[in-house]
Amino acid sequence: MDLKWCLGSRVYFKAASPACVCPPFSVTRLFQVARKLLGQRMFERLMKMTFYGHFVAGEDQESIRPLIRHNKAFGVGFILDYGVEEDLSPEEAERKEMESCTSEAERDGSGANKREKQYQVHPAFGDRRDGVISARTYFYASEAKCDNYMENLLQCIEASGGASDGGFSAIKLTALGRPQFLLQFSDVLTRWRQFFHQMAAEQGQAGRPAVDTKLEVAVLQESIAKMGISSRAEIERWFTPETLGVSGTVDLLDWNSLIDSRTQLSRHLVVPNVQTGQLEPLLSRFTEEEEQQMKRMLQRMDVLAKRAREAGVRLMIDAEQSYFQPAISRLTLEMQRRFNVDKPFIFNTFQCYLKDAYDNVTIDMELSRREGWCFGAKLVRGAYMAQERARAVEIGYEDPINPTYEATNAMYHRCLNYVLEELKHSTKAEVMVASHNEDTVSFTLCRMKELGLHPADGQVCFGQLLGMCDQISFPLGQAGFPVYKYVPYGPVMEVLPYLSRRALENSSIMKGAQRERQLLWQELCRRLRTGSLFHHPA
Repeated sequence: MDLKWCLGSRVYFKAASPACVCPPFSVTRLFQVARKLLGQRMFERLMKMTFYGHFVAGEDQESIRPLIRHNKAFGVGFILDYGVEEDLSPEEAERKEMESCTSEAERDGSGANKREKQYQVHPAFGDRRDGVISARTYFYASEAKCDNYMENLLQCIEASGGASDGGFSAIKLTALGRPQFLLQFSDVLTRWRQFFHQMAAEQGQAGRPAVDTKLEVAVLQESIAKMGISSRAEIERWFTPETLGVSGTVDLLDWNSLIDSRTQLSRHLVVPNVQTGQLEPLLSRFTEEEEQQMKRMLQRMDVLAKRAREAGVRLMIDAEQSYFQPAISRLTLEMQRRFNVDKPFIFNTFQCYLKDAYDNVTIDMELSRREGWCFGAKLVRGAYMAQERARAVEIGYEDPINPTYEATNAMYHRCLNYVLEELKHSTKAEVMVASHNEDTVSFTLCRMKELGLHPADGQVCFGQLLGMCDQISFPLGQAGFPVYKYVPYGPVMEVLPYLSRRALENSSIMKGAQRERQLLWQELCRRLRTGSLFHHPA
């Protein structure tokens, strides 16, 4: 039997029944037919009166201002997102993905693909839009296309800064460079972490949360020496009091700092393959052109961050598929180290449907505490569940997604509770609760009250999509809680791929228990108005 899951207002289906998920191309086709019948001008007017007008703020910087002003009057801010996507056929998308995720060495046969299965491109999942309703998708075409997208983002940042104070702009890193780099870097980071957990298991610490796992340095050195990775003298130089302190132990943050220094020194750092027992290079060689593509991706990120800082606009780095996410999170962390000096300026996104979500959140929070920069996070459940499950089964690796909705809900609340507990002791951290789930919003409000986290402090904010869950957003905004709408904009014809998925998503909202939800939120709004839910400071 199929399980219908409502994550917030979205409906998800088991990957075993892909027929249950209607592809957005049918809706796109409907739009195309309507355009042909009505003509371009009448079609655009119709769209602005219906789908476009509901889910998109406007076509350009000027046309979005009335909506921004209207929402601001009710205490609702914005996360501005340039929602334009390329309208590709499934075949075109697959071809572009296969080309952009395959290295030159793999293409010409001079180098075998040594990456873990999860980080290898697969033609069956070349079209990353398949089974995905709510997330925008970009496919690499050329460096010039990436530069063009960066220019669009710079305009988006300018629009955010000009529209209002304190806004956000959203960024997808797959739009800024060749995804091959993200795949390879994700593979490196994952294998390095797996090596750490392998050593932890040998020291009897299997199954412990990553943030609590500490390896004995002497035992670790002995294990590495037996593997023949390097000489004992060189191994001892890796673990010095100058780099790791004098505790005699190594945790995951210390371990990650080793890969930073070692990767700079040598591209031939090796780790043992658990399956074969053989030592393999941690990072395969790039060609000169691939090196330049990687550098240009980092340069684009730097340009955007500097411009956003000048404009007083915060950047929200969107989460993407699990096989890209380790690299995306690591690159975001490097930006946070540089730019989150006085307050959270760069926000990373954590997908709580992932089994390792808690480890990811706690490790980043601990790193920010040690290094003294400001932690900024957006917590979401996730948008790629059906695709992730199907891909894991087809390619043959462990499903990265929590097994049930209940497990995902528990993970979200566990991660959120950890961050809220930290906010009680740190004024330098902030979190966005990006959820359409009423239970999660109620949970957050109750924990804020218990922990003495006041809305006026701005450390906790809420986020929902434009055109959805206004019954949550506007009562929160009017009650003084920081709340933001994810606001896409762009020309009508260029946001049709986005609109086709939004139309599907909106039509898929479960109607069961609708009356119960209405009564629940009437009561919540009453308590917000009367102040009985949350005590505001005088």
